[in-house]
Amino acid sequence: MDILQVRNVSKSYSSHLALDDVSISVPEGKVYGLLGPNGAGKTTLIRIINHITAPDKGCVMFHGHRLTEDDVRHIGYLPEERGLYKKMKVGEQAMFFARLKGLSRSDASRELRKWFEKFDILSWWDKRVEELSKGMAQKVQFIVTVLHRPKLLIFDEPFSGFDPINANILKREILKLRDEGATVIFSTHNMGSVEELCDEITLINRSRNILSGNVHELRKTHGGNNFELTYVGSPDALTAAVSPVASSFSLGGIDRDGRASAQVSLNSPDDLRTLISAANEAVSLKGFHQLLPSMDSIFISAVEASNNTYEPQTENTSEQ
Repeated sequence: MDILQVRNVSKSYSSHLALDDVSISVPEGKVYGLLGPNGAGKTTLIRIINHITAPDKGCVMFHGHRLTEDDVRHIGYLPEERGLYKKMKVGEQAMFFARLKGLSRSDASRELRKWFEKFDILSWWDKRVEELSKGMAQKVQFIVTVLHRPKLLIFDEPFSGFDPINANILKREILKLRDEGATVIFSTHNMGSVEELCDEITLINRSRNILSGNVHELRKTHGGNNFELTYVGSPDALTAAVSPVASSFSLGGIDRDGRASAQVSLNSPDDLRTLISAANEAVSLKGFHQLLPSMDSIFISAVEASNNTYEPQTENTSEQ
Protein backbone atom coordinates (compact mmCIF):
# COMPACT_ATOMS: atom_id res chain seq x y z
CA MET A 1 0.00 0.00 0.00
CA ASP A 2 1.25 3.49 -0.85
CA ILE A 3 1.30 6.04 1.95
CA LEU A 4 2.03 8.89 -0.47
CA GLN A 5 1.36 9.48 -4.15
CA VAL A 6 2.52 12.48 -6.14
CA ARG A 7 0.40 12.73 -9.28
CA ASN A 8 1.56 14.69 -12.32
CA VAL A 9 2.95 17.59 -10.33
CA SER A 10 4.42 20.61 -12.13
CA LYS A 11 5.82 23.77 -10.58
CA SER A 12 7.35 26.90 -12.12
CA TYR A 13 9.13 29.88 -10.62
CA SER A 14 9.08 32.80 -13.06
CA SER A 15 10.67 31.36 -16.23
CA HIS A 16 12.20 28.34 -14.43
CA LEU A 17 10.39 25.00 -14.63
CA ALA A 18 11.23 23.31 -11.31
CA LEU A 19 9.06 20.20 -11.73
CA ASP A 20 7.69 18.86 -14.99
CA ASP A 21 4.77 16.40 -14.66
CA VAL A 22 6.44 14.40 -11.85
CA SER A 23 4.72 11.34 -10.37
CA ILE A 24 5.99 9.07 -7.61
CA SER A 25 4.43 6.41 -5.37
CA VAL A 26 5.94 5.84 -1.92
CA PRO A 27 5.10 2.43 -0.37
CA GLU A 28 4.27 2.37 3.32
CA GLY A 29 6.94 1.12 5.71
CA LYS A 30 9.86 1.58 3.30
CA VAL A 31 12.87 3.86 2.94
CA TYR A 32 12.43 5.82 -0.26
CA GLY A 33 15.35 7.67 -1.82
CA LEU A 34 14.72 10.88 -3.74
CA LEU A 35 17.82 11.33 -5.88
CA GLY A 36 19.13 13.82 -8.37
CA PRO A 37 21.78 16.43 -9.11
CA ASN A 38 21.66 19.82 -7.42
CA GLY A 39 18.85 21.89 -8.89
CA ALA A 40 16.99 18.86 -10.25
CA GLY A 41 13.77 19.67 -8.36
CA LYS A 42 14.03 17.40 -5.29
CA THR A 43 13.67 20.15 -2.68
CA THR A 44 10.77 21.74 -4.57
CA LEU A 45 8.95 18.40 -4.50
CA ILE A 46 9.62 18.00 -0.78
CA ARG A 47 8.27 21.50 -0.09
CA ILE A 48 5.11 20.70 -2.03
CA ILE A 49 4.60 17.52 0.01
CA ASN A 50 4.97 19.57 3.20
CA HIS A 51 2.49 22.26 2.03
CA ILE A 52 5.24 24.88 2.13
CA THR A 53 4.48 25.69 -1.49
CA ALA A 54 1.71 24.61 -3.86
CA PRO A 55 1.98 22.92 -7.26
CA ASP A 56 0.82 24.66 -10.42
CA LYS A 57 -0.60 21.34 -11.62
CA GLY A 58 -1.20 17.92 -10.14
CA CYS A 59 -1.83 16.83 -6.57
CA VAL A 60 -0.39 14.93 -3.61
CA MET A 61 -2.34 12.04 -2.08
CA PHE A 62 -1.83 10.78 1.49
CA HIS A 63 -3.33 7.40 2.43
CA GLY A 64 -5.61 7.61 -0.60
CA HIS A 65 -6.98 11.12 -0.13
CA ARG A 66 -5.74 14.55 -1.13
CA LEU A 67 -3.08 15.73 1.33
CA THR A 68 -4.42 18.30 3.83
CA GLU A 69 -2.86 20.59 6.42
CA ASP A 70 -4.01 18.15 9.11
CA ASP A 71 -2.11 15.34 7.36
CA VAL A 72 1.08 17.42 7.50
CA ARG A 73 0.97 16.98 11.29
CA HIS A 74 1.75 13.32 10.66
CA ILE A 75 4.90 14.22 8.69
CA GLY A 76 8.28 14.86 10.27
CA TYR A 77 10.42 17.09 8.07
CA LEU A 78 14.13 17.81 8.47
CA PRO A 79 15.09 20.42 5.82
CA GLU A 80 18.56 20.78 4.40
CA GLU A 81 18.62 24.40 5.60
CA ARG A 82 18.76 23.75 9.35
CA GLY A 83 17.53 26.39 11.77
CA LEU A 84 17.65 26.63 15.57
CA TYR A 85 17.32 29.67 17.81
CA LYS A 86 20.94 30.25 18.75
CA LYS A 87 20.36 32.08 22.05
CA MET A 88 18.01 29.47 23.52
CA LYS A 89 19.21 26.58 25.63
CA VAL A 90 19.29 23.24 23.85
CA GLY A 91 16.82 21.45 26.14
CA GLU A 92 14.51 24.46 26.26
CA GLN A 93 14.36 24.63 22.49
CA ALA A 94 13.87 20.89 22.06
CA MET A 95 11.01 21.07 24.58
CA PHE A 96 9.50 23.99 22.66
CA PHE A 97 9.41 22.00 19.41
CA ALA A 98 8.09 18.90 21.19
CA ARG A 99 5.18 20.86 22.68
CA LEU A 100 4.42 22.34 19.25
CA LYS A 101 4.03 18.79 17.97
CA GLY A 102 1.45 17.93 20.62
CA LEU A 103 3.44 16.17 23.33
CA SER A 104 2.66 16.92 26.97
CA ARG A 105 5.48 18.42 29.02
CA SER A 106 6.06 15.16 30.93
CA ASP A 107 6.01 12.99 27.77
CA ALA A 108 8.27 15.44 25.95
CA SER A 109 10.77 15.54 28.80
CA ARG A 110 10.90 11.74 29.05
CA GLU A 111 11.26 11.15 25.31
CA LEU A 112 13.77 13.96 24.80
CA ARG A 113 16.06 12.77 27.56
CA LYS A 114 15.91 9.24 26.16
CA TRP A 115 16.94 10.49 22.72
CA PHE A 116 19.58 12.83 24.12
CA GLU A 117 21.17 9.93 26.00
CA LYS A 118 21.06 7.76 22.88
CA PHE A 119 22.87 10.47 20.89
CA ASP A 120 25.27 11.23 23.77
CA ILE A 121 24.30 14.90 24.04
CA LEU A 122 22.45 14.95 27.39
CA SER A 123 25.32 16.92 28.95
CA TRP A 124 24.47 19.75 26.53
CA TRP A 125 20.87 20.10 27.74
CA ASP A 126 21.54 23.43 29.49
CA LYS A 127 24.04 24.78 26.94
CA ARG A 128 23.05 27.46 24.46
CA VAL A 129 22.49 26.36 20.86
CA GLU A 130 25.24 28.70 19.65
CA GLU A 131 27.73 26.58 21.62
CA LEU A 132 26.89 23.43 19.65
CA SER A 133 28.99 22.12 16.80
CA LYS A 134 27.21 21.67 13.48
CA GLY A 135 26.98 17.92 14.04
CA MET A 136 25.49 18.30 17.52
CA ALA A 137 22.95 20.83 16.25
CA GLN A 138 21.94 18.36 13.53
CA LYS A 139 21.43 15.66 16.16
CA VAL A 140 19.08 17.96 18.05
CA GLN A 141 17.12 18.71 14.89
CA PHE A 142 16.91 15.03 13.98
CA ILE A 143 15.52 14.29 17.44
CA VAL A 144 12.80 16.95 17.30
CA THR A 145 11.88 15.73 13.79
CA VAL A 146 11.21 12.13 14.89
CA LEU A 147 10.11 12.73 18.48
CA HIS A 148 6.35 12.65 17.85
CA ARG A 149 6.62 9.38 15.90
CA PRO A 150 5.16 10.65 12.61
CA LYS A 151 3.89 8.18 10.04
CA LEU A 152 6.04 9.78 7.34
CA LEU A 153 9.55 11.16 7.81
CA ILE A 154 11.24 13.34 5.20
CA PHE A 155 14.96 14.10 5.47
CA ASP A 156 16.68 16.46 3.02
CA GLU A 157 20.41 15.58 2.89
CA PRO A 158 20.34 14.20 6.46
CA PHE A 159 24.02 13.14 6.52
CA SER A 160 25.44 16.48 5.41
CA GLY A 161 28.08 17.62 7.90
CA PHE A 162 28.22 14.35 9.84
CA ASP A 163 31.43 12.41 10.34
CA PRO A 164 31.27 8.69 9.39
CA ILE A 165 30.63 7.51 12.97
CA ASN A 166 27.68 9.82 13.56
CA ALA A 167 26.38 9.21 10.03
CA ASN A 168 26.26 5.49 10.83
CA ILE A 169 24.40 6.21 14.08
CA LEU A 170 21.84 8.17 12.10
CA LYS A 171 21.52 5.41 9.49
CA ARG A 172 20.84 2.83 12.20
CA GLU A 173 18.16 5.02 13.71
CA ILE A 174 16.50 5.56 10.32
CA LEU A 175 16.36 1.80 9.71
CA LYS A 176 15.02 1.24 13.22
CA LEU A 177 12.27 3.80 12.64
CA ARG A 178 11.37 2.02 9.40
CA ASP A 179 11.27 -1.34 11.17
CA GLU A 180 8.94 0.18 13.78
CA GLY A 181 6.48 1.18 11.05
CA ALA A 182 7.55 4.61 9.81
CA THR A 183 7.91 5.44 6.13
CA VAL A 184 11.05 7.43 5.31
CA ILE A 185 11.79 9.64 2.32
CA PHE A 186 15.24 11.08 2.11
CA SER A 187 16.80 13.29 -0.49
CA THR A 188 20.48 12.72 -1.16
CA HIS A 189 23.22 12.58 -3.75
CA ASN A 190 25.21 10.08 -1.65
CA MET A 191 24.82 6.83 -3.57
CA GLY A 192 26.53 4.80 -0.83
CA SER A 193 23.71 5.74 1.53
CA VAL A 194 21.17 4.74 -1.10
CA GLU A 195 22.55 1.21 -1.37
CA GLU A 196 22.71 0.86 2.43
CA LEU A 197 19.29 2.26 3.27
CA CYS A 198 16.84 2.51 0.39
CA ASP A 199 14.20 0.00 -0.59
CA GLU A 200 12.91 2.15 -3.47
CA ILE A 201 14.19 5.21 -5.32
CA THR A 202 13.18 7.90 -7.75
CA LEU A 203 15.79 9.79 -9.74
CA ILE A 204 14.86 13.32 -10.81
CA ASN A 205 16.89 15.19 -13.40
CA ARG A 206 16.09 18.52 -15.02
CA SER A 207 12.69 18.62 -13.31
CA ARG A 208 11.60 15.19 -14.54
CA ASN A 209 11.33 11.72 -13.04
CA ILE A 210 13.73 9.71 -15.19
CA LEU A 211 14.00 6.49 -13.14
CA SER A 212 11.97 4.80 -10.39
CA GLY A 213 11.90 1.37 -8.82
CA ASN A 214 13.15 -1.12 -6.28
CA VAL A 215 16.88 -0.68 -5.67
CA HIS A 216 17.78 -4.37 -6.01
CA GLU A 217 15.66 -4.80 -9.14
CA LEU A 218 17.15 -1.68 -10.73
CA ARG A 219 20.66 -2.98 -10.08
CA LYS A 220 19.75 -6.34 -11.64
CA THR A 221 18.12 -4.68 -14.64
CA HIS A 222 21.11 -2.42 -15.26
CA GLY A 223 23.60 -5.17 -14.51
CA GLY A 224 23.60 -6.49 -18.04
CA ASN A 225 25.04 -9.94 -18.59
CA ASN A 226 28.13 -9.66 -16.40
CA PHE A 227 29.04 -12.50 -14.05
CA GLU A 228 31.86 -13.68 -11.81
CA LEU A 229 32.89 -17.32 -11.46
CA THR A 230 35.05 -18.95 -8.81
CA TYR A 231 36.52 -22.32 -9.71
CA VAL A 232 39.28 -24.85 -9.26
CA GLY A 233 40.96 -26.13 -12.41
CA SER A 234 42.70 -25.06 -15.57
CA PRO A 235 42.25 -21.41 -16.63
CA ASP A 236 42.95 -22.41 -20.24
CA ALA A 237 40.23 -25.05 -20.15
CA LEU A 238 37.73 -22.55 -18.72
CA THR A 239 38.67 -19.93 -21.30
CA ALA A 240 38.14 -22.36 -24.17
CA ALA A 241 34.82 -23.57 -22.75
CA VAL A 242 33.17 -20.19 -22.24
CA SER A 243 34.59 -18.29 -25.22
CA PRO A 244 31.74 -19.25 -27.62
CA VAL A 245 29.14 -17.45 -25.44
CA ALA A 246 31.30 -14.61 -24.05
CA SER A 247 31.60 -11.12 -25.46
CA SER A 248 34.46 -10.55 -23.01
CA PHE A 249 36.33 -12.73 -20.53
CA SER A 250 39.06 -12.00 -17.99
CA LEU A 251 40.91 -14.18 -15.54
CA GLY A 252 41.41 -13.08 -11.93
CA GLY A 253 43.69 -14.16 -9.12
CA ILE A 254 43.74 -17.18 -6.84
CA ASP A 255 42.66 -16.99 -3.19
CA ARG A 256 44.33 -18.74 -0.25
CA ASP A 257 42.04 -21.75 -0.66
CA GLY A 258 43.24 -22.30 -4.21
CA ARG A 259 40.08 -21.01 -5.88
CA ALA A 260 40.54 -18.86 -8.95
CA SER A 261 38.14 -16.21 -10.24
CA ALA A 262 37.08 -15.03 -13.67
CA GLN A 263 34.70 -12.43 -15.02
CA VAL A 264 32.58 -12.94 -18.09
CA SER A 265 30.15 -10.88 -20.14
CA LEU A 266 27.65 -12.91 -22.14
CA ASN A 267 26.63 -12.26 -25.71
CA SER A 268 23.00 -12.80 -24.70
CA PRO A 269 21.07 -13.54 -21.48
CA ASP A 270 19.85 -16.69 -23.22
CA ASP A 271 23.42 -18.04 -23.00
CA LEU A 272 23.42 -18.25 -19.18
CA ARG A 273 22.57 -21.95 -18.94
CA THR A 274 25.13 -22.76 -21.62
CA LEU A 275 27.78 -20.80 -19.72
CA ILE A 276 27.16 -22.65 -16.45
CA SER A 277 27.09 -26.04 -18.16
CA ALA A 278 30.27 -25.41 -20.17
CA ALA A 279 32.14 -24.04 -17.13
CA ASN A 280 31.10 -27.01 -15.00
CA GLU A 281 32.43 -29.46 -17.56
CA ALA A 282 35.75 -27.64 -17.97
CA VAL A 283 36.54 -26.96 -14.28
CA SER A 284 35.14 -27.50 -10.79
CA LEU A 285 32.78 -24.55 -10.45
CA LYS A 286 32.65 -23.29 -6.84
CA GLY A 287 30.68 -20.08 -7.13
CA PHE A 288 28.69 -18.02 -9.59
CA HIS A 289 26.96 -14.66 -9.24
CA GLN A 290 25.83 -11.70 -11.28
CA LEU A 291 27.98 -8.58 -11.03
CA LEU A 292 25.58 -5.78 -10.09
CA PRO A 293 26.43 -2.16 -10.85
CA SER A 294 26.61 0.40 -8.07
CA MET A 295 23.83 2.94 -7.69
CA ASP A 296 26.45 5.56 -8.42
CA SER A 297 27.07 4.14 -11.91
CA ILE A 298 23.32 3.77 -12.55
CA PHE A 299 22.81 7.37 -11.41
CA ILE A 300 25.51 8.67 -13.76
CA SER A 301 24.36 6.69 -16.80
CA ALA A 302 20.70 7.60 -16.27
CA VAL A 303 21.48 11.31 -15.89
CA GLU A 304 23.75 11.30 -18.95
CA ALA A 305 21.09 9.54 -21.03
CA SER A 306 18.48 12.02 -19.80
CA ASN A 307 20.68 15.00 -20.63
CA ASN A 308 21.27 13.66 -24.14
CA THR A 309 17.54 13.36 -24.84
CA TYR A 310 16.37 16.44 -22.93
CA GLU A 311 14.11 18.85 -24.79
CA PRO A 312 13.25 22.07 -22.92
CA GLN A 313 9.53 22.65 -22.56
CA THR A 314 7.58 25.81 -21.87
CA GLU A 315 5.33 25.70 -18.83
CA ASN A 316 2.03 27.62 -18.82
CA THR A 317 1.99 29.04 -15.31
CA SER A 318 -1.53 30.47 -15.69
CA GLU A 319 -3.05 27.00 -15.47
CA GLN A 320 -3.61 25.94 -11.85
